[in-house]
Amino acid sequence: MKKIDEEALAEAYNRALALEKAGDIDAAVKAYEEVLAIDPEDHGGAAVRIAALGRGETPPKAPDAYVETLFDQHAESFEDILVEQLGYAVPVMVRQRLQALQLGPFRRMLDLGCGTGLTGGTLRDMADDITGIDISENMVEIAHEKDLYETLYVAEAEDFLEDNDDDPFDLVTATDVLPYLGALEPLFFGAAENMVPGGIFVFSSETLSGDDGRPYMVGPHQRFIHSEAYIRSRLADTGFEILEISEINVRMQDGRPSPGHLVIARLKG
Repeated sequence: MKKIDEEALAEAYNRALALEKAGDIDAAVKAYEEVLAIDPEDHGGAAVRIAALGRGETPPKAPDAYVETLFDQHAESFEDILVEQLGYAVPVMVRQRLQALQLGPFRRMLDLGCGTGLTGGTLRDMADDITGIDISENMVEIAHEKDLYETLYVAEAEDFLEDNDDDPFDLVTATDVLPYLGALEPLFFGAAENMVPGGIFVFSSETLSGDDGRPYMVGPHQRFIHSEAYIRSRLADTGFEILEISEINVRMQDGRPSPGHLVIARLKG
């Protein structure tokens, strides 16, 4: 693997950020393209930043190297930032909706993008056995210390779903995973392949409002937002029926709510 010129990379990235802040979008995009040329694996997420500026092709997902770096860097302060500063309460909402719909208890739960264990901890008494997956090794280490999961893997969610040959799951959760994915076919198909018929799939998304026909795009905070129509059609295509789709506030961002959906679907038998 070619060694990255860290100095040139930092210079190009900082220049891109400064140009973006100054509102010189063309020059910022050019600088982000330089970043990509120096670091093709894209640890800094230049591709999603270009897309967030409305230029270039929207990537099918955020680069693995970027997501891994982002979460490895923030692992220690992750819960404080997410829960205290951003008002993130999706795991509690998941628990409330599962109970309201009288779903569970579950035998085997798969927590995709488990992070430090917020969802696993919230649903711990609803599942006999919980497997957690996260791309960030630092996050998984923190989750491991909490002793919430029977099994933990450091892996990218789609890769895990494709390669996994463990027993199937009757509950699969993906809270705050979709903002790092554009195209949803691999995730939804992979979830279906790893579930028992009648299994429950629960996930949150941030919503692309307005009907301009786009299935997804990168929003202003470098997070993917999806149209409700796209989510519905992809679930139907992969054999799920929607039990409930609720409008939620996913988190606060710059003091404003991020509208989204909490979706509970069942794999048809």
